[in-house]
Amino acid sequence: MAARHRFNAAAPADVLIRLLDEAAGEAGLLMCEGRDLPDAVTDAALRHPVERIRRALARNLHVDPARLAPLASDPSGLVRAYLAGGTRLQPRWVRPLPDDILVTFLTAQEGGEDGRVTEKDIVGELWSSRQVPPSFPRDMAGHDHPALRLYAAFQWQSLTAAQRNALLDDPDPVVRMAARESSWVLDPEAVEAELPSIGSRNTWFVLGTCALSPAVVEQCFANDEVHPLARNRHTPADALARLARHPDAEIRRLVATRPDLGPEAAELRQDPDENVRMRARLQPSIRTWAEFQEVQKVVDHGPDCTCPITQPATEPSPDWFATCAVSEEPVLRRIAASRPGLSAELVETLAQDEDEEVRIRLACHHPLAPPHLLLDVFVTRPAHRPHLLTLPAFPRTGRTHLIGHPDPEVRALAAADPTLPEPPLEDPDDAVRRAAAANPTLTPETLETLLTDPRTAEGAAANPALPVPRMHALLDHCLNGAATPTPAARR
Repeated sequence: MAARHRFNAAAPADVLIRLLDEAAGEAGLLMCEGRDLPDAVTDAALRHPVERIRRALARNLHVDPARLAPLASDPSGLVRAYLAGGTRLQPRWVRPLPDDILVTFLTAQEGGEDGRVTEKDIVGELWSSRQVPPSFPRDMAGHDHPALRLYAAFQWQSLTAAQRNALLDDPDPVVRMAARESSWVLDPEAVEAELPSIGSRNTWFVLGTCALSPAVVEQCFANDEVHPLARNRHTPADALARLARHPDAEIRRLVATRPDLGPEAAELRQDPDENVRMRARLQPSIRTWAEFQEVQKVVDHGPDCTCPITQPATEPSPDWFATCAVSEEPVLRRIAASRPGLSAELVETLAQDEDEEVRIRLACHHPLAPPHLLLDVFVTRPAHRPHLLTLPAFPRTGRTHLIGHPDPEVRALAAADPTLPEPPLEDPDDAVRRAAAANPTLTPETLETLLTDPRTAEGAAANPALPVPRMHALLDHCLNGAATPTPAARR
């Protein structure tokens, strides 16, 4: 039962610190990884002698990542690797690590005192974790440390022209060499020369991202391998015009929203394919690649999309999003609803939009989305429930009208509402009973009864109304093997 206290929002720091005791078993690990922690508990976990505790803390999604900075240079390489690898939960909001932690990882000379992993292993974990913001390469291109300039040199297309030129003339020979080796991706002749040695596995990526010579473009058309050309922002105008008239509607869809599309855009607005026509109608509103990327995040996804929410390397102007918010095109309003920085006035308008996907995106993306909208989306769109429950604005009351809902997940939400007169402790669903047992309106006497019932003990232990002395008594029982004091004994 000790593990259940990790879910009790009212458990004070001294109770939580006791859960770090090895005798608590998995409780300390689950707590360190799975919930927000008071500063005192975070401090205790950061300096805890048991590596497993520090490893669990390194995966914590709820603690401010700046507080976890000491773990980036932890004596244990596994602790460092866990921090670099990020949480196992894969939440929709992708939280980047602070620059100082990233710099520590990328400039490390070793992988920890224990020697179980190398610094390269740790950096490998970092690259796959999505914790490096897309803007980081540009931010590091002029850093004093050559290792960070070296990292920037390998992200060649993320850099500005001035940064590329500076790296090609870098004072460090290793950085200069890396810059020269990376620069081929924007040299059409060099790309053409490299293609035969790249191999089929990487050819698709090269054709979709690198600058291409006329000969390579013609070969793509000859081989009917034009799909990557439709996505490649370096595709020349004459090839783009041919793609806009391609017999495959999927190819026409891909090019219909490109900002560099010429007169062909007008033709595509009359295309026989409805999806192509819709995308072509959006094209006049798209003038930059940053705007194009925002459109792509929406046009290929439906109302139940749970793709990660990340900060782009470059973002369109606030005015562009504001214009999208009042557009007659639902897709553009969906794009506006997906921007967390949209003004409160426009949020109020979009919260009442006739398009359901606009309302769903607003609920999932914007911190000012009204609580009633978050609740509505929770009830109607199960795919978004885990994400919505993590949002600070999600309503904690006003849910009692859902207590008879046929979906037990919705009833469980209602059962936790502290304004509910009678929590449904006898509901046939386990999750609903646990939520009801955690309702803070229950009396201490009722909680004592629930603690003895395996069906409700977990919820009762998580109840914020549980007296702190009782929490300690339960811990005494779990950690020391002592008999759990009864209410009469405590009196």
